Amino acid sequence: MPLLPGFSGNPLRTRADLATAVYALLAPLISYQSPKGARIRLPVSTAAHFDETAAQLEGFARPLWAIAALLASADASLPVDERLEGWIDGFAVGTDPASSVEEYWGDVSDTDQRMVEIEILGFALLAAPHAFLGAPDSVDANDIKRRANITRYLKSVNGKSFPQNNWLWFRVMANLALVKSCGVPYEELKASMDADLEVLDTYYVGGGWASDGSWCEDRKQMDYYSGSFAIQFSQCVYVKYAADIDPKRVEVYKDRARSFALDFWRYFDKNGASIPFGRSLTYRFAMGGFWAAVAMAEIDLPAPLTPGVVKGLLLRHLRYWASKPDIFYPDGTLNIGFMYPNMYMCEDYNSPQSPYWCMKTFIMLALPEDHPFWVCKEESLPSSAETDLEVKVLEHPKHILVDSGNHHFLLSSGQYCGWPLKATEAKYCKFAYSSSFGFSVPTGPLIQQMAPDNTLALTIDDRESWRVRWRSNDTLISDVTLMHGKSTTDKISALVNMWFPSKAANLMICTTLIPPTKLWPDWHIRVHKCVLKSSAAFAVSAVEGGFAIYGRKSRDGVPLLPLNWTVKSSPLADSLQSEGVLEDETSSLIISNAGASGVRYIPLTGHNTGEVKGLILKPDSNTNLMVSRTLIPTIQQELFKASNENYEREVIFATAVFAVAGKGLSSEEIRRRWFDFPKLRLKDAGEEMQGDYIQLA
Repeated sequence: MPLLPGFSGNPLRTRADLATAVYALLAPLISYQSPKGARIRLPVSTAAHFDETAAQLEGFARPLWAIAALLASADASLPVDERLEGWIDGFAVGTDPASSVEEYWGDVSDTDQRMVEIEILGFALLAAPHAFLGAPDSVDANDIKRRANITRYLKSVNGKSFPQNNWLWFRVMANLALVKSCGVPYEELKASMDADLEVLDTYYVGGGWASDGSWCEDRKQMDYYSGSFAIQFSQCVYVKYAADIDPKRVEVYKDRARSFALDFWRYFDKNGASIPFGRSLTYRFAMGGFWAAVAMAEIDLPAPLTPGVVKGLLLRHLRYWASKPDIFYPDGTLNIGFMYPNMYMCEDYNSPQSPYWCMKTFIMLALPEDHPFWVCKEESLPSSAETDLEVKVLEHPKHILVDSGNHHFLLSSGQYCGWPLKATEAKYCKFAYSSSFGFSVPTGPLIQQMAPDNTLALTIDDRESWRVRWRSNDTLISDVTLMHGKSTTDKISALVNMWFPSKAANLMICTTLIPPTKLWPDWHIRVHKCVLKSSAAFAVSAVEGGFAIYGRKSRDGVPLLPLNWTVKSSPLADSLQSEGVLEDETSSLIISNAGASGVRYIPLTGHNTGEVKGLILKPDSNTNLMVSRTLIPTIQQELFKASNENYEREVIFATAVFAVAGKGLSSEEIRRRWFDFPKLRLKDAGEEMQGDYIQLA
């Protein structure tokens, strides 16, 4: 795809740079505005589940995150930039029921997509009321009319049925705008606002984290909606504009932002990439929106999150996305996808205009040119893992964040989305997610179509169907022991989670995820205890995948060739292949210009499974979020043989997962680390082990 002038390659360091980027993103949209500006429809025929009018309202409203921020600090006495006039005019037309059928946005009904966009309309009125409403004391007939229509339209969300999740913030923001910008008495709306805010506060679980809706058996979600996409972001906007009417709650939200920030920065790597996890990832650089909202709301964060660190987190993230040309169609509009157009990973609620939710990451443009944020110097991440491994357990989302200096990723257990969502198991339930390798989504029921990176896929019907982790029990944060001979020990935190891939087979899996250690910084470990409590008409077999990785030769894009690596092969760099694949009885490995990805079967005394084989899996194209052609290293094995007898059987097995991102290590060093893999021992195994090893409970 072509570069987008003004965005792609933009240094994105100053306020002027960011304004240039906004106008570059807006420019392709202008040609698709309706005659009076109230709707935008991109020339793409895909649809969302909601009506077309609401989809075109998305196209109008979502750019307002950035437009309103630009206008907030503009001189109200000067004319509005002509490139923004369509949004000024369209705001009045879209809320006017007397306008032509093609322009009015339609009345708001229960659980209506219009509710989502009304939050953005509310923000626009809070940030730049003079631009969208006219002067408060204006007696101009057009100003009086548009003020009345806009007030009526925002009021219409009250009394409607809302989904009980982050959507409640949309009504709060509409009501806040009615009070602060439209002259509606606070007393008239306070009860509605308090009721919504009280429900939203029940989603708070601690440490700055809130779930997206109640954390319950139907859903256990703490994703980017907990932060940048919705809850924390909206709390920061509330902090900015509600301090005078709700000071106590504003202070609570400030404290939550401070606590959340101490965890959230770890989802971003040194290059600005964030770890894709959860739904709505076509919103792309909206993942950095929390940092923009913190800056806009002028919330001081605790050490080590200085203003310079926040600025660096935000601007590196934008620069990262500015280097990705495949996020644009040839006309310069954003496509549905992640790193490239991809309908497999999108949601049922993604219209062609939906990706412009990303514009909220420009909200800090509301700060004037002379604000300290624009003056302070960018700083790097609070700490660097160039030489030392960093591992951080996050209690509430049940994530372990890992940065080895060679790979930035998270381990995850216990989250899931219980309502219908495309590729829900892939978005929430895999064992690991990476800022370099992303994750893969399924295209169909066969194992190649399942694209089982970082998951354990099981079959009980001779490979006709496969099941992976989805709903699961609560996750425990436990620990295992790193043994240094018989003298010293270190405790390693681990995630322990029980799940049931098949009720029909009465099969239970207890998975323990163990992060890397300084001895083995490029390996994490998964231990699976599998219990079958019924007969089995067919053997129970499993395929476990590591990280999906670009699987082609860098020179000509043809398939990778077998590697010549062995334990005894020459370690000299000039004799080692820098690209290729390796398969043997217990492991598989892929080396490409994207890095290295491999898996090893680790035998445990007394718990041998059936036949084991390391195999490179070639999944369907376009399954991975980051690159369109991947390979997945896998371990394939038989867990239980077919049996007509109805009795309980148990097996425990372990998989060590190896990953190095990019070209930071030589082929010689990657080879050395690949053959230096973790040693494991069950505590009750009986026999002693020499040297360093991880002891399992």
